[in-house]
Amino acid sequence: MEEEWLNRIALTNIPALGPVRIRSLIEYFGNASAVFESNRKEWLRVPYMTELTCKELKKKQSLSTAEKEWKFIQEHQITPLFLTDANYPSRLLHCYDPPPLLYYKGNTNLNNARMLSVIGTRNHTNYGKQVTEELMAGLAGLEVTIVSGLAYGIDALAHKAALQNQLHTLGVLAHGLDIIYPWQHQSLAKEMEKQGGLLTEFTQNTQPDKHNFPKRNRIVAGMADATLVIETASKGGSMITAELAFEYNRELLAVPGKISDPASAGCLQLIRQNKALVYTSPETLLETMGWKTSQPKYRQIRLLDDLSPDEQNILQLLKDTNSLSIDELLISSTLSSSKLAALLLQLELKQCIRVLPGKRYAILG
Repeated sequence: MEEEWLNRIALTNIPALGPVRIRSLIEYFGNASAVFESNRKEWLRVPYMTELTCKELKKKQSLSTAEKEWKFIQEHQITPLFLTDANYPSRLLHCYDPPPLLYYKGNTNLNNARMLSVIGTRNHTNYGKQVTEELMAGLAGLEVTIVSGLAYGIDALAHKAALQNQLHTLGVLAHGLDIIYPWQHQSLAKEMEKQGGLLTEFTQNTQPDKHNFPKRNRIVAGMADATLVIETASKGGSMITAELAFEYNRELLAVPGKISDPASAGCLQLIRQNKALVYTSPETLLETMGWKTSQPKYRQIRLLDDLSPDEQNILQLLKDTNSLSIDELLISSTLSSSKLAALLLQLELKQCIRVLPGKRYAILG
């Protein structure tokens, strides 16, 4: 099996091939060893193969590099994942250009039933920070793996907030596993290895060069069921990832912001183009994805012991219905309008209820 792995690494280290050609070669020959054992005549039978790519394939110069990489994998307890492996991220196989070989370090299931990519600008606002942290708090207790790119800004916020809420989180890198970029995120990366992991298609000694980031972004988009854009300008890496998610037929959501705020320009553009759904709360995400909570509904009624009798009465009224307007609550509760308004505000701050369009109220379950 070691020989097959060496051939897999060698095959993916031939720049002239690329992911689409390599996938075609594997589908035709069955494995990497069979590819190298074949000849020009057979290679040319494979879709997308040309005389030039056959010439590069024949050189086999990448085998010596593959041996060094295999040694690095063994020494650093890295898990290599080839596209024919059972534990290869299956969602990527639905993309037309999946990375043939991935390098993974961590302890999470890359085929978890619920995967969410969270992306955004490096120069986030306080609004973006708040939305990110509230999202992770809203997903706490659910088996959702958070995927992002370990970059400054929204990426790092998403990873940190996921860890704080006991969610597994996966960082997709634009370089090899021998370094961490940016270096300020080394401690964060170490924590993620214990509660998630790091994933890359790049071998050791690969630097975070500019052209690697779009390749990284396609994995971020393809790994998940949905991509949520928190904040982004109208151009940049987040927009590339969002466009890829849309192209891969993944669910795409975007957080609306002020029309005058450059940090929200990209989100508003995606919404205006009908590419992204509007994200307003963790509940909208759960409803969109059909991810039902595994926790008991109306759990706040039991967990919050500091509720007054009037607050408990309002929650009981809401529990028995889908939602009530403030006028309906006035009639049912027999409270004064000022008292009811104050109680509703307190319950909203305690995250027991949510406000719906038309000033209606419902249990936050």
